[in-house]
Amino acid sequence: MTTAPDDQFAADVDLDTALRHPLDPLDGDEIARAARIIAAAFAQDEEVRYERIELLEPAKDVVRAWTPGARVERRARFSFYRRGRIGVTEGVLSLDKGAVEESRDLPEARPMIMLEEFLEIEACVKAHPDFIAACRRRGIENIDLVCVDPWSAGEFGVPGEEGKRLSHTFCWVRTRADENFYAHPIEGVNAVVDVDNMVVIRVDDYYRDREPLKVPMTESNYDARFFDRFQEPGKPLDIIQKDGPSFTVEGRKLSWMGWDVRVGFNGREGLVLHQVGYTQDGERRPVMHRASLAEMVVPYGSPDNAHHRKNVFDIGEYGLGKLANSLTLGCDCLGAIRYMDAWVNGVDGTPVKIENAICIHEEDFGLGWKHWDFRTDATEVRRMRRLVISSISTVGNYEYASYWYLYQHGMIEFEMKATGIINTVGCEPGKPSKYGVEVLPGVQGQIHQHLFCARLDMEVDGPQNSVVECNVVVPPMGEGNPYGNAFYEEQTVLKTEKQARRTIDPSTMRYWKVVNPNVRNAVGKPTAYKLEPMSAVTAFTNPESPSGKRGGFIYNHLWVTPFHPDERYPAGEYVNQCEGGQGLPAWTAADRPVENADVVLWHVFGLHHPVRPEDFPVQPVVTCGFKLMPSGFFDRNPMIDLPPAKNKASCCV
Repeated sequence: MTTAPDDQFAADVDLDTALRHPLDPLDGDEIARAARIIAAAFAQDEEVRYERIELLEPAKDVVRAWTPGARVERRARFSFYRRGRIGVTEGVLSLDKGAVEESRDLPEARPMIMLEEFLEIEACVKAHPDFIAACRRRGIENIDLVCVDPWSAGEFGVPGEEGKRLSHTFCWVRTRADENFYAHPIEGVNAVVDVDNMVVIRVDDYYRDREPLKVPMTESNYDARFFDRFQEPGKPLDIIQKDGPSFTVEGRKLSWMGWDVRVGFNGREGLVLHQVGYTQDGERRPVMHRASLAEMVVPYGSPDNAHHRKNVFDIGEYGLGKLANSLTLGCDCLGAIRYMDAWVNGVDGTPVKIENAICIHEEDFGLGWKHWDFRTDATEVRRMRRLVISSISTVGNYEYASYWYLYQHGMIEFEMKATGIINTVGCEPGKPSKYGVEVLPGVQGQIHQHLFCARLDMEVDGPQNSVVECNVVVPPMGEGNPYGNAFYEEQTVLKTEKQARRTIDPSTMRYWKVVNPNVRNAVGKPTAYKLEPMSAVTAFTNPESPSGKRGGFIYNHLWVTPFHPDERYPAGEYVNQCEGGQGLPAWTAADRPVENADVVLWHVFGLHHPVRPEDFPVQPVVTCGFKLMPSGFFDRNPMIDLPPAKNKASCCV
């Protein structure tokens, strides 16, 4: 549907709005205005609950043609649902005109589980008599100490679950206020909640006909309030930049050491980079139009009790952006810090400000390059630094810390730092199942994986790029390789989507390059950036399983598609309780050409996590990620002309 423009919702044209960049995220006023436009068009007598209100990013040609001071119409994507009714309505509205421009109903789609619903689900479960009875069978009388986590339910064809938006829950209990409840799993009790109507449809007690596992009661805390003494800390390690940082910030544009990038944010993906480019000798050269973490899935390996349902899509089913932390100076980031706030919508349409959602700072990164000439005894050495753009989100028990790094030598790196608390389950003390490791007596952590997919809308020296696969070839010994030392790299252009469904191969040291066949470097080769797959993981979920069908993107480490504005998420737009088959597997079935085209790379990487006792009560950071390295993009080492410098604050001890 479309609605007629309404002046009461139209934007006032002020100086700040006129100077806003087309890719700047919606601010609080714009989110509030969008919610009013949606409510006027759709609310009527039913409660509208807002899943998403975010910037509709303008077409690439509009963004490229934009000049400071020019005005570009501000438009928003939206999706909402109604309490008690299945389905989603999505659409586009004009903030300038105050009108809905297009919309459509998706009766089979389920929205995300919203942050505001977390505690509602918990309260609903804790009030149900069957749940209370199951807890009492395990010796739990004080239900106030019980904690219920609202996991997404997936799609498993369970009778009675059809046609509902669900949460499948897991539960624990505290021994006292604020104590770490994950040390005390209530094993085998799972409530299934109809989230739209906020009613429990079923409580599964897997020990209904047998003696339940005892709830382990050994405490294992991490909050400083529970410690009487601490280990001896290190001496202060201060990062001081008395002259300030080397980066500059103008609005959402960040510039540093030749690099410039626009920093975006939305409720689903969280941190987004736009228009990443490098200026050399006065010429700005584009590298990427857009980069984000577009999806992740966490499959668990246990088929016991209800644990087969643990296969959560933390981005598509919850939203990293909406669950972003407000970062703290001197803790989450060190040094000379610049923060950026973020705005997301609440379920009632009100704008929610996440202060300090994004942290920007510099880090020393050690040796940049060095050489000693043994003939002249002369040494040249340069240190390297990197620019860090980061955001941290908490999804239930886990923390996901996303870091984008820009380096002086032209490299771009993404690193995911995973921490938080492992998902715990019960076991007989000393007898964990083969699918887990005991971390406390009667408490086990199950084997699982964290599989991420980065969406990289490449633009190496312009919009027309190709993707090349590089493999090492070893000729057989004999003629042409008489000494057995020969090996070389063979490069193959990936011409279509199906050909570009690729996995890593350590036996050939496989990697991929994004080349611009229309731009040549000083030695006549196409300019390029290489994708270095540092953290490829083999997915063990069966592709034909319910979970495998929903997460079909995880079975290749690389996908390449021609750019399409509506192809944004590798598992599809609406992941929650979908049957699967959507997203990358469906799009690439068309086998569209991707040679010398506007291409998007989708890189799948992750963490394989057989749990250790050292991962509890809070897991030390573990990391994964990938690198985008210049490969013929520059004609020489771009750090070679850094001036010699010696740090005067260093001293001998």
